[in-house]
Amino acid sequence: MPSTVTKADLADTVVTKVGGLTKRTAAEVIEATLDAITNALCDGAKVQITGFGTFEVRERKARMGRNPARPGETIHIPAQKAPVFKAGKRLKDAVK
Repeated sequence: MPSTVTKADLADTVVTKVGGLTKRTAAEVIEATLDAITNALCDGAKVQITGFGTFEVRERKARMGRNPARPGETIHIPAQKAPVFKAGKRLKDAVK
């Protein structure tokens, strides 16, 4: 596989592994899966895929930071929500 994997590359892999699917159908399944994960996170739910990992939203506190354009100047960075992924054991072991 190339160094960057796109949705099209994932669709090709799904078609090859599953068989009986068109590339378009595989792409729609991948898009629907990503939409379901996104919607669950927007609703405040945690998405756990056993063996792969867990997606969740965490709150980042407001803080002071440095302005990259003017390094001596501090700026206020507001609190925000951020999506976080924690890899599962099977994924960690596979990547080793």
